[in-house]
Amino acid sequence: MSISIAMRSPCFMGKLNSLIAHSSALMGLLLPAGGALAQAVLTPHVNAAPPNALALAAAAAGVQQCLPELSALSALGMQGTVNNDVLLDWDRTRANAAVAFSLIGLQYANVTAAMSVTAVPEADGACTLSAERISVAPFACPGVAQQELTGYQATQLLEHMTVYTDAKDPGSSVSLIDAPPVCLVIRRYVKFMAKVKH
Repeated sequence: MSISIAMRSPCFMGKLNSLIAHSSALMGLLLPAGGALAQAVLTPHVNAAPPNALALAAAAAGVQQCLPELSALSALGMQGTVNNDVLLDWDRTRANAAVAFSLIGLQYANVTAAMSVTAVPEADGACTLSAERISVAPFACPGVAQQELTGYQATQLLEHMTVYTDAKDPGSSVSLIDAPPVCLVIRRYVKFMAKVKH
């Protein structure tokens, strides 16, 4: 049996950072040098990343063996986002020994994308991972390939779908699907028996 949950990580850091910036300026006038040193520790960075909804949801569900890999991979996919949300499916009766499926919504300043991450716990303590990041480029696919995929090997999969691979990264591929006037971009990553170094 599997169940799904959605976890929200609201982004209110903009207003909070503005308030903290004004408070820090005032505290800098009121505190001696020792107090000024503490401000850097207490004041969050303006571009602080939002909480990793997948890592939080997987931990709450009881996923342990694959949690480091899920956290690391989803963190990479969330770089540059202002918010993220997740739909997680897992076997409630054996959360740590079964496959975990997730769909992450990625919100950037002006666009939204999605990332699907699947983790399969292996008997030796490692995990097999599969991830796909799906986005839309607001121009034709040849332009995307020219800008982002120079040096990649192109394989025509269907009339309007081309898959790009790089020999230096055999576990990854980028698929471009023509949908004029936009291009659907699917970045795929597969890693068998992955293990994050602690």
